[in-house]
Amino acid sequence: PVGTDKQVILPRKGVQEVVRFLAAVESLAEIQISNNHLRIKLAELIFTSKLIDGRFPDYNKVIPEKHTKRVILEKDRFRETLTRAAILSNEKYRGVRISLAPEKLTVIAHNPEQEEAQEELSVAYRGEEIEIGFNVNYLIEAVNALEANEIELGLTDANSSCTLLVPTEKHHLYVVMPMRL
Repeated sequence: PVGTDKQVILPRKGVQEVVRFLAAVESLAEIQISNNHLRIKLAELIFTSKLIDGRFPDYNKVIPEKHTKRVILEKDRFRETLTRAAILSNEKYRGVRISLAPEKLTVIAHNPEQEEAQEELSVAYRGEEIEIGFNVNYLIEAVNALEANEIELGLTDANSSCTLLVPTEKHHLYVVMPMRL
């Protein structure tokens, strides 16, 4: 019925297509939702996507309330460092280790062929040391989504998720779950 709330989960590819074609038109869209499908009707286009079964997890439970370690990073340098480390990360797990110590952040990657990448960035950090593993692809995606020259990385411990955000704009927050390496 019109005016009722309904939550659905779309596949990522479906969301990307919707964003792409809605950005190109200025007409109103009619949205229809059934138990298994979502349909968007425009004057010149009808888009249909299967829905993903289930309920979306409560994402608020994975957003850390407060980090004990925060560091400001130059976005482009951090992204380039992650990209170089990704080359030598394990092709299957894509894991990198982030080590934060006073005045430096180190990104380390290993692979089964015993190859290693290690790169240090100078940072203004004076807190206690921490070492934590992440899927490098998830970090790169989050960094790429932030639109600023400086970004903030928030950490708590080796088992807690990290956050990435623009320090002056708290509306967009990216959460990356850790992985054991």
